[in-house]
Amino acid sequence: MTNHKSDLLRILDQRGYIHQMTDAEGLDTLAAKQVVPGYIGFDATAPSLHVGSLVQIMMLRRLQQTGHKPIVLMGGGTTRIGDPTGRDESRKMLTDETIAANIESIFSIFEQFLTFGDGPTDAVMVNNQDWLGQLGYIELLQEVGTHFTINRMMTFDSVKLRLEREQPMTFLEFNYMILQGYDFRHLSKDMRVRLQMGGSDQWGNIVNGMELGRRMDGADLYGLTTPLLTTAAGAKMGKTAAGAVWLNPEQLSHFDYWQFWRNCDDRDVGRFLKLFTDLPLDEIARLEALGGAEINEAKKILANEATALCRGEEAARVASDTAAQTFEKGQIGGDLPQAVAPAEGISVVDALRELGFAVSNKEARRKLDEGAVKVDGVVIRDPHHLIIPGTDPVPMSLGAKKHGLVTR
Repeated sequence: MTNHKSDLLRILDQRGYIHQMTDAEGLDTLAAKQVVPGYIGFDATAPSLHVGSLVQIMMLRRLQQTGHKPIVLMGGGTTRIGDPTGRDESRKMLTDETIAANIESIFSIFEQFLTFGDGPTDAVMVNNQDWLGQLGYIELLQEVGTHFTINRMMTFDSVKLRLEREQPMTFLEFNYMILQGYDFRHLSKDMRVRLQMGGSDQWGNIVNGMELGRRMDGADLYGLTTPLLTTAAGAKMGKTAAGAVWLNPEQLSHFDYWQFWRNCDDRDVGRFLKLFTDLPLDEIARLEALGGAEINEAKKILANEATALCRGEEAARVASDTAAQTFEKGQIGGDLPQAVAPAEGISVVDALRELGFAVSNKEARRKLDEGAVKVDGVVIRDPHHLIIPGTDPVPMSLGAKKHGLVTR
């Protein structure tokens, strides 16, 4: 680790957030002497972000914790185009109403992690549709397009990899990097933003925006990216066999969110505690040194801390209590996910999908064939099995770690 002058880079470095920086010394000097407004962009393609975005959200939190100003940029404009980075196909077009509803829903996530307001270090959320939507096409070509060369744009991974795989790339998507670069330029000019952060796959786009700001306005701008985050097992962060791990409770229950952290690989505990909790580093060092069965206590602390940050302390407490009742005491926890059966009952296949234990009928039948499904403690293999709850809910489980209730 490097000796940093600023709290910002010291904390980011110690906790493992830094992959690349454009000018580490310049940013460190700036952050040591003044409030640095910094931003990260998020597209509004769904009503919720998932755990894959959590490193970026936590970086904005660290920015605010160290006395700087976090700016959440929602891509109301760029969502209409779609970032081609890492994609083999074009993004589905969304209506203006859907994008607006998604942004409103996503804001509730950021309220959990950041303090919003009008103060010098208070967070703000902005929408790039407010300025991109005002740009005329000829104006954009004249003012911005002249600073981009096709030769350079063709070298970016977002373009090069798509073409190498012989996947079509629309002219609309090709423009994404120009508009993202313009975002940085606009924010630096309008809100004195000096720093853009993002995942390692955004390095080219960030550098693009810095260069555009320098050429058009002579601005000194900085970029910082995080490492590509995968689990110790090599899986992409935020994805599980059951689907995305959503941050909004409307998309994923408090209990399932808690369970995601509780079930992490032993090798990930220390790293996740540094990235996704506010626990002191000396406490994290103690927890990650635990061995054998004791590591499970560290995982419970990780689950409690990460859930409290995203969902609130009460949600973390209830999820923790439910897990203790379900797994340790053999009782039915009250915060388990539920599937509601009609009067005539619900098939075990439909119940698996309703509970989020399977994403399709095919997957549900496969789980039944494997003998992984229990209804009221009995292994069920028949996909036509009907569950008809009485006054009490019927407990249902998939394997040893997924539990739910079928109610009427």
